[in-house]
Amino acid sequence: MQQILDSISAPATVSNMRCDYLAANQLGHALYAPLFESREQPPNSARFTFLDPAAQDFFIDWEKAAKDLVAALRSMAGRNPYDRALSDLVGELSTRSEAFRTWWAAHNVRHHQTGTKRLHHPVVGDLTLSYEVMELAADTELRVAIFTAEPGSPSEDVVNLLASWTGHTPTRAGHIGARRRLRCIYRAGLIRNARP
Repeated sequence: MQQILDSISAPATVSNMRCDYLAANQLGHALYAPLFESREQPPNSARFTFLDPAAQDFFIDWEKAAKDLVAALRSMAGRNPYDRALSDLVGELSTRSEAFRTWWAAHNVRHHQTGTKRLHHPVVGDLTLSYEVMELAADTELRVAIFTAEPGSPSEDVVNLLASWTGHTPTRAGHIGARRRLRCIYRAGLIRNARP
């Protein structure tokens, strides 16, 4: 999986249904550096969002991001009601975060496969990225997320700056190449729920 991630020129991450970040390419790791470097370890977007104060700076629309995350966790809990690790995570967040506890009690359920994230990166500043999430056919509990900036936008400049910080150089051709590789991966049956 890491080899596939490393071949993608856009920021890319792999997570499980409990929001644990299991892998990332170099640019994905740099983009989500606040999560990977959080005192809340191992890297988990739910713990980061609700338990690390840095998340409120990182997610420009923190409340929306947090509510969407709770709704996605609620959806995953419905699909996997006997998952002990997921139950433990919900219990931990309910105990340690009033916001999580309140929004969990609302029983909202949502599952986002695509959308937009507005982030404030502590090194390179603000950026708006589109994302696409795809399940791996080999393990439907794993998801690949790929983040892209609108070509020619200030966010693309910020991603390029972030890439220069990591020593990775994305190009327009690289983004097109990443899409072609994803289509091949999709057709080979390695990823489900993707739009080639």
